[in-house]
Amino acid sequence: MPSSTRKGVPKDPELADLFFKDDPEDVFCDLHEIGHGSFGAVYFARNSYSNEVVAIKKMSYNGKQTTEKWQDIIKEVKFLGQLRHPNTIEYKGCYLKDNTAWVSASFLLLFLFFHKKPLQELEIAAITHGALLGLAYLHSHNMIHRDVKAGNILLTELGQVKLADFGSASIASPANSFVGTPYWMAPEVILAMDEGQYEGKVDIWSLGITCIELAERKPPLFNMNAMSALYHIAQNDSPTLQSIEWSDPFRSFVDYCLLKIPQDRPSSGELLRHDFVRRERSPRILIDLIQRTKDAVRELDNLQYRKMKKILYQEKHNGPMGESQEEEEDSEAASCKMNSLGSNHSIPSTSVSTGSQSSSVNSMQEVLDDSCSDMTMMHPLDYGSTLDSSPHTKKVNTKHWVDTTTYSNPRKHQVHTTHTVTKQIHEHEQESELREQMSGYKRMRRQHQKQLIALENKLKAEMDEHRLKLQKEVETQANNAYIELEKLAKRHAVHTEKEIKTSQADEKKFQQQIVGQQKKELTTFLDNQKKQYKLCKEKIKEEMNEDHSTPKKEKQERLSKHKENMQHSQAEEEAHLLGQQRVFYERNCRAFKRKVMIKRHDGEQEQIREELTKKKTQKEMEHAMLIRHDESTQELEHRQLKNLQKLRMDLIRLQHQTELENQIEYNNRRERELHRKHVLELRQQPKNLKVLELQIKKQFQDTCKVQTKQYKALRHHQMEVTPKTEHKTVLKALKDEQTRKLAILAEQYEQSINEMMASQALRLDEAQEAECQALRQQLQQEMELLNAYQSKIKMQTEAQHEREQQKLEQKVSLRRAHLEQKIEEELDSLQKERSDRIKHLLERQEREIDSFDMESIRLGFGNLCIDNSDPALSFGGKNKGASDQRDQFFFFKNSSKKKKKKNHFLTAINPMRMVGSLLSKLFWYLCIRTFYWTKLKPFDNNITLYIVHVVLIVIPWGGFDY
Repeated sequence: MPSSTRKGVPKDPELADLFFKDDPEDVFCDLHEIGHGSFGAVYFARNSYSNEVVAIKKMSYNGKQTTEKWQDIIKEVKFLGQLRHPNTIEYKGCYLKDNTAWVSASFLLLFLFFHKKPLQELEIAAITHGALLGLAYLHSHNMIHRDVKAGNILLTELGQVKLADFGSASIASPANSFVGTPYWMAPEVILAMDEGQYEGKVDIWSLGITCIELAERKPPLFNMNAMSALYHIAQNDSPTLQSIEWSDPFRSFVDYCLLKIPQDRPSSGELLRHDFVRRERSPRILIDLIQRTKDAVRELDNLQYRKMKKILYQEKHNGPMGESQEEEEDSEAASCKMNSLGSNHSIPSTSVSTGSQSSSVNSMQEVLDDSCSDMTMMHPLDYGSTLDSSPHTKKVNTKHWVDTTTYSNPRKHQVHTTHTVTKQIHEHEQESELREQMSGYKRMRRQHQKQLIALENKLKAEMDEHRLKLQKEVETQANNAYIELEKLAKRHAVHTEKEIKTSQADEKKFQQQIVGQQKKELTTFLDNQKKQYKLCKEKIKEEMNEDHSTPKKEKQERLSKHKENMQHSQAEEEAHLLGQQRVFYERNCRAFKRKVMIKRHDGEQEQIREELTKKKTQKEMEHAMLIRHDESTQELEHRQLKNLQKLRMDLIRLQHQTELENQIEYNNRRERELHRKHVLELRQQPKNLKVLELQIKKQFQDTCKVQTKQYKALRHHQMEVTPKTEHKTVLKALKDEQTRKLAILAEQYEQSINEMMASQALRLDEAQEAECQALRQQLQQEMELLNAYQSKIKMQTEAQHEREQQKLEQKVSLRRAHLEQKIEEELDSLQKERSDRIKHLLERQEREIDSFDMESIRLGFGNLCIDNSDPALSFGGKNKGASDQRDQFFFFKNSSKKKKKKNHFLTAINPMRMVGSLLSKLFWYLCIRTFYWTKLKPFDNNITLYIVHVVLIVIPWGGFDY
């Protein structure tokens, strides 16, 4: 905020650009006050450089609430700087001087009429049309005037209508501040803090009230206390035009503007198309009105001058009686003059200061006495009340005043009586209590609104912090779940790698064991063959030695043949043994690989089971956390709503208490004023009685003079008609008669004086008692109106709280339903993922086993589901076959053992029989597989899969033995 010196121009570059750096006392000259209000004063001035006539509004930002006053000045200057329209005032600039802002604007004429006759309907239509054009411009830029009234509708010399007084305006729409002049205020503005925001249609309501003001010389409820008027507007029906002489289009226009529901109220653009403002009228209608009023104002000034001359003259010659008579004559002449103008009046804008346009009432019309209704006033550019300040009239240096002969007479630029400014200053001082009461009420409403906004912001910040905390907790839980799954995946990978290495080592060891065992069997077999060969050789030799008849050569040949046969037989047996060992080796290795593969499948199943179980557990924990979060959020929302509603009810109770105190104070003030008036009347009564006594005395003197003249005439007549000797007797009789009549007149005079005294005292007592009774009645009605308004506000607030509670319950229920739906969807998705992964794993494992078994069949191996009791397969530990895997549920292994199956390859098998058996089993396998995939696959389920597995495994591989 700038300091009190000229050097204290705002240092902020953005604010500094709003003000001119020149000294306003050097820029402007010829200043004289033309208007006064709570904000300060309005001056007529000239620009010393351009010789342009302007209006200056001086607004002080010193004293109480300095910061708020300064912010209000900044806001108004910014708003004025944005206006660019023919129907808004032309802003010239703003200067700072000694804690006072000099706001300069084009010099315009403000009509504040007090004519007895209303404005003509066409004149009202012309003024309304211009005001609508300005409002349409504001509303198109999301601006709200918020203080439309006749006092803020200005005219140029050429009859151009312009809107003024943007101290209450709002740059943003919608708004929710308690701003405006009470009698013109829309219901939604009065209830803004209680019921929410309002838009530019509040200006349409004020325009409708302005039309009634122009038509009926004052706005509705103007004879009511301003606070009571607020209560009345908020809860009663919209006002209408009272007189039946107005046309239907005008009535329709006013009713259209004053629709109670804002949504039903028309916009400024729609009103511009109304028949009332589109009717044909003379383009000079407002110019003629201006000229007529100027003439009337000059005549009033002349009348005041003549009255003063008469007063001065009568003090020297005629005394007080003549003065009174002359004043009555001049008053009658002035009244006749006013009646001849045929124009209406508007209410002078004696304003109540507010300190802040954005949050409270910025101006207030004062109730004026109807005795002033003969005054005609037009004065320039009344900005209305925007700031709290005492009258702040600056003395202009005489060196800057220019001779009026240099320029045209400034009186031709202004149309206000000399009495106007003095009257405004006097009313400003008299209504300080009412203005201070309204200002305090405004500050209270603004403070309540700030408290509500502060609490709402605090609760919003608390809710944001709560949600951020919950969000972080959810993210932390999600990160922990992700880390756990990563760890589980790594552990599974390590375990799988370890199992692979272990399986490879076991397979190698298993192969080495079979090879070693077969080597031992081969060695034993060869040793047995050698022993058998040796025994057979010795036996043959013994037989040959016993046979002496056979020649030796033949014996040798026979021995050689036996040796060859034996060697060939042993070679065949050895080859057969080696073949059996090779088949045994390959088959058992193949079976071991199958066993390892099944074991790997079991490991995969266990891993996926563990992973899915972990995911399910994590998801359940997440859902439990979300439910807990929802419950905590619900608890916080209910607590915040309760706190907000409690504060609102406390503020409403405080507001109602303040309103009641203000009303009681207003009632007491009115009673005190009436008491002072009655005391003054009692004090003035002796003077008034003396005047009446002098009038009666004058009448008595006149009567006495008449009787004296009659007595002289009668005496002269009697002297002529009666003898001279009887003159003495006649004169004595006439004298007695005259004395008797004068005594009767004296008695009548005394009686008249006494009756006048008694009647005046009785009349005064009756009048004062009637005034007291009327005042009590009016104050009682206003108190009842206040109570009804407060009851309505309380009921509306309770209904609003009930709606908020229901809305919150609905919101909480809907959010809980969405959460439960989300949980159900996630569980379904998890179950679907579980089933899909299980299905895909089983199908992959089944394909691997089928592929392995088909390869085994191609290699000539039959069923590899070897008996676990086989010593050759017991090395790797107990295991289940593929049929056991397919027959059991995936996650819950069947504890019952399968029946041991016969191994068809442990002994020597006839090759033809073996081939036939394999071909038959392969044929059955393919048939059943084809039947499954073509007929049963579309209706696949766990039972069907189980049956097919039994058929595929048991029947082809174990049910036939060729």
